[in-house]
Amino acid sequence: MTSLILPTDDGGTREYRLQPATAWVKPSAPLTARRAYAAAHVIPEVAADNTPGAPAQLDWDATLAYRHELWSYGLGVADAMDTAQRGMGLDWAATQQLIKRTGAEAASVVATGSAATAGKSVRDLVSCGAGTDQLDITALPEGAAGIQAVIEAYREQIAVVSEAGPKVILMASRALAKVASGADDYLHVYSTLLQEVDQPVILHWLGTMFDPALAGYWGSDDVSVATETFLSLIREHADKVDGVKVSLLDASHEVALRANLPEGVRLYTGDDFNYPELIDGDDTHHSDALLGIFAAIYPAASVALQKYDAGQGTEGRAILDSTRELGKHIFSAPTFYYKTGIAFMSWLNGKQPGFQMVGGLHSGRSVLHLAKTFELADQAGLLKDPSLAAFRMSDYLRINGVGA
Repeated sequence: MTSLILPTDDGGTREYRLQPATAWVKPSAPLTARRAYAAAHVIPEVAADNTPGAPAQLDWDATLAYRHELWSYGLGVADAMDTAQRGMGLDWAATQQLIKRTGAEAASVVATGSAATAGKSVRDLVSCGAGTDQLDITALPEGAAGIQAVIEAYREQIAVVSEAGPKVILMASRALAKVASGADDYLHVYSTLLQEVDQPVILHWLGTMFDPALAGYWGSDDVSVATETFLSLIREHADKVDGVKVSLLDASHEVALRANLPEGVRLYTGDDFNYPELIDGDDTHHSDALLGIFAAIYPAASVALQKYDAGQGTEGRAILDSTRELGKHIFSAPTFYYKTGIAFMSWLNGKQPGFQMVGGLHSGRSVLHLAKTFELADQAGLLKDPSLAAFRMSDYLRINGVGA
């Protein structure tokens, strides 16, 4: 049994023994009981200048291989989202390339007709974020001119996603949060865009724990008031809304919201704390998934959803529950640094050559935090090759002075 020395909270160390690898079986047919997208991260070139403010330079082979890995487990990919460091290191120039390349890779998967994705379209396999992050929000004009600038920025990004083939996710906009004077401005912007799109989109509501600049989204700091504005928009344009992705980390709010959605509009949970019960559902509704944590737990998530397809919901729920502590830890406050844990697990599992992130975000978590991530990943059976993971973890700890 592989072992290594891990740090303790009191400044000491202890021996930790890893469990044997878990064999997670890939699906032999497309997943159907729940629709699920894993929000994927991006992998930088190891020799690039991955410092704050530097242009993102991606390792395209590794970044796209990660998406193929997710597809091989039957999951869709949510790309160019906050997990891919939108607004935290991934600039619009690199984002455009990511959207186009991922769309092309998804088309290649459709063409091969592999068992896990047979019959799926590009839109089924990948959804991409369209936002406004090409704008300099410090230079935005006030009033109607600022609102129009937001609309034009959204239009530009929607066109890029649509032309590449993926489904559009209308991301929450820092620029709109800055220039909007109330709910009417939000309704005007989103109604304008929904009237223009030719395919249903996913609406994205991201809470301040993920991005403090989104305070007061939908025109109010009162979530119940904001929710009524959000629902009024959806009801008016239900034919243009595939679903809503809500990341407020409030399970009771999500349950109430999904019960009030128009028929045919999906609730894609973005709750990385409470996803097991939300995906499991109640007697009348369940949530689908568009989750950052799925990029870290994708083998277990896939097998859980396979259990739901087989009518074994109790077993599926148990698998999801077994990953909960890892999810709560990776997404612990400050929550917007959860991306560091996802990249760390990718590195431990041999999916990227170095533990680096664009914008220097690999420094976003402490040694102790990442050591706990390692331990919880092992306990959830999510270290694909325990000996490789232990080797890399030992090296990381050694160069950070643990046990020196």
